[in-house]
Amino acid sequence: MNYLNSSEFAKQLDAADPLGKFRQQFYIPRHNGKEVVYLTGNSLGLQPRATQDAILNELEDWANFGVEGHFHARNPWMPYHEQFAKPVSILVGAKTSEVVVMNQLTVNLHLLMVSFYRPTPSRFKIICEAKAFPSDQYALESQVCFHGLNPDQTIIEVGPREGEHTIRQEDLLSAIDKHRSELALVLIGGVNYYTGQVFDMQAITKAGQAAGALVGFDLAHAAGNINLHLHDWNVDFACWCSYKYLNSGPGSVAGAYIHERHHTDPAIPRFAGWWGHDKTSRFNMEKGFIPIPTAESWQISNAPILSMAAHKASLSVFMEAGFDALVAKSKKLTGYLEFILDDIQNRLLTQSGIKDKRLEIITPRDPAQRGCQISLLAHGYGKALYHKLLENGVITDWREPNVIRCAPVPLYNSFEDIQRFGQILEDAMK
Repeated sequence: MNYLNSSEFAKQLDAADPLGKFRQQFYIPRHNGKEVVYLTGNSLGLQPRATQDAILNELEDWANFGVEGHFHARNPWMPYHEQFAKPVSILVGAKTSEVVVMNQLTVNLHLLMVSFYRPTPSRFKIICEAKAFPSDQYALESQVCFHGLNPDQTIIEVGPREGEHTIRQEDLLSAIDKHRSELALVLIGGVNYYTGQVFDMQAITKAGQAAGALVGFDLAHAAGNINLHLHDWNVDFACWCSYKYLNSGPGSVAGAYIHERHHTDPAIPRFAGWWGHDKTSRFNMEKGFIPIPTAESWQISNAPILSMAAHKASLSVFMEAGFDALVAKSKKLTGYLEFILDDIQNRLLTQSGIKDKRLEIITPRDPAQRGCQISLLAHGYGKALYHKLLENGVITDWREPNVIRCAPVPLYNSFEDIQRFGQILEDAMK
């Protein structure tokens, strides 16, 4: 598409956008009486307007039924989590039996590593990407220490080459091959939180499993953002949060995927709880854990209904919009953001005294290697530029030492948002 940096052009794109109506289903924060340009859906998604009623319904049922709400609420609490199997399986490309909504992201990551990181004297190493999200790093380090191993000798980080910002696929695959005889686990963030790089999860899975390792992904920045086909890619396990692109509220309930081949394997250990116990005998209250023969067996505690109500409200919007349509719009929005940034940079570079101050896009230019995030290095500006944007009604995300992350989310961001952001950014840089 041939883009133009003008308000009129952006409005034309919005007028022709069949998904533009979904913006009205979200609360947009305001600044000085005007809607902000909100580009931080990769950190915390905006609130769907249906969320308050969804939570209120559960509060009312709690008031009216008490404990009987488990059976007689409008959405009975006992099987409440089961309603997520279909929409979540669509979003991550799995079978309904392979997904479960439970806990929070890092809790799920730890629970899955209990099952899928089983080091032996000969196979104990883990491969991950350098500059993974800190919580992933802490989880890996603590799991390794739990097994009595040294993280420095166990965890292999694959990073960008000198002078580059993203990780080359061939370097990941080379590391897997190099350590194949000692490798127990490959654990990668499907989309790197810092650069927005999307990894080739299918190729990584194939290479890791060919080396004799298990392969899992943290999909915090992927779920609800990019197309996923976890079952077809043969991924062993994955987990994700719901408060970013899935718009389910701060700290809301998370999700997990476990390939069906692992569900009934008695050799795979798991931390057991009664919500993962066989449903037909759960209330017999007897000793001896009998796992549900699906991903549900990794559940420990009963459902957090209020968080799940918010999640339900958001997922209904996704199902109404259609995820393929959202991804298509995402590519156009992100492409327009890339164009606007390049246009600003080209103009500023022609002005005297500005050449030492520039923005560098560190997110891959190839649309197949990114979702709806573009990360910028703010050379010569520092955090003052981020604050200047904030003062003028643009909410982005700052990451040390000098990166501004911008995420145009297709459910509620518009092309006019992008063009307006460009105007404010250019003025701030001047």
